Amino acid sequence: MELERAKKYLEKGVDGNADGNGGMFENFMMQGLGLLLDSIERGRVLCSMKVPVRLLNPGNTFHGGATTSLVDLIGSAVILTYGLTSTGVSVEITLSLLDAAFANEEIEIEGRALRIGKTVAVVNVEFRKKSTAKIFAQARHTKYLHLPPPPPVQTKM
Repeated sequence: MELERAKKYLEKGVDGNADGNGGMFENFMMQGLGLLLDSIERGRVLCSMKVPVRLLNPGNTFHGGATTSLVDLIGSAVILTYGLTSTGVSVEITLSLLDAAFANEEIEIEGRALRIGKTVAVVNVEFRKKSTAKIFAQARHTKYLHLPPPPPVQTKM
């Protein structure tokens, strides 16, 4: 069940619908992104896509901001594979851009859980060129996991 929730999150966007009426993230990033879910298991998500022209920077390479947004998306999906009802709140995203990816280049994005605790989750996300398996970006995503409030205490009066 938790894997289906993570799959739907990646396929339809954060709010669960793919009709283009979502928030800024869904409309800008998800629509027409072409993100394919290749493999999913507890603690690991592997996706692939061709770099769309609309996500290039002025130097005609894959934009670092788009890369960071995908870190957030894939990292959150990895957290959902543990059956949690929320993906939490980003505390830190650290991104190292090691090489460039270009328009229409096929890439793989792999997210792996490093730690899923009671209040903090840490996920590693790697971006690789599909043709060479060369890593062109690597990120660590730390999220605070909100705990539900305790049930109210019943008092006798």
